[in-house]
Amino acid sequence: MLRVLAVDDEKPALGELLYLLRSDPRVRSADGATDATEALRRISRALDGGPDGEDGIDVVFLDIHMAGLTGLDVARLLAEFTRPPLIVFVTAHEGFAVQAFDLKAVDYVLKPVRRERLAEAVRRVSDLTAAARGVRQSPPANGVDAGAAGGGAAPDRPGSAATGPLVTGSTAPGTAPEQIPVELGGVTRFVPIDEIAYVEAQGDYARLHTAEGSHLVRIPLSTLEERWASRGFVRIHRSHLVALGRIDELRLDAGATTVRVGTAELAVSRRHARQLRDLLMRHARG
Repeated sequence: MLRVLAVDDEKPALGELLYLLRSDPRVRSADGATDATEALRRISRALDGGPDGEDGIDVVFLDIHMAGLTGLDVARLLAEFTRPPLIVFVTAHEGFAVQAFDLKAVDYVLKPVRRERLAEAVRRVSDLTAAARGVRQSPPANGVDAGAAGGGAAPDRPGSAATGPLVTGSTAPGTAPEQIPVELGGVTRFVPIDEIAYVEAQGDYARLHTAEGSHLVRIPLSTLEERWASRGFVRIHRSHLVALGRIDELRLDAGATTVRVGTAELAVSRRHARQLRDLLMRHARG
């Protein structure tokens, strides 16, 4: 069960959050702090006592706008520790989501907090902490460390790659899965990859464009390029990945190459232009 610290400088908001957290059966304890200084003092004491200590904290539910240090400042400080608690931001402001996930937040919950939305955040934290405890407690098989056997070290914290599964669906070996999970308004939906026309890079994120709209996911474009090559996605520019079958038109004008994908016109870089023309010719023949 989870040991929670909630931090908010508005006492009514903190009281409501603590009430909701304490009513969740997955939460063993939930304590509150009304400023960043108090929160950091409690977290430092918890870290000194170790993950199984009496004052241990598994997750911090953290407001962003607070007097003095902000929630983002606290998260940056915690990132310096080897095994910091997980972080869930709870805020009335939508505009900090990208920064929050850059800081490895597990979730980003908007105020006013709905019970079912908070329960989803608790579920995510619970799943991550359970997985981390299982890794710590399970002895190595045949004397071989699981991380070493896989060719890499185990992450220091369970939330260090908190993007969720990259793709889902039943697949055969060597075949890309069929769906990708995206979150909209606290609800996770699964977008069929075949419905995605093109992908736009936005830093360490990618925006998936479909006929119905777009979705931001915390996955680099280079990762999607590698994973979706078998589904006909091709890189046409450092900022764009396109489904070959969704290209309606290829244009060459004064040495500049562009493609039309639905109503969008996308630039093709010189280094990708020849390969794209060859791929389109093969696609048209076959």
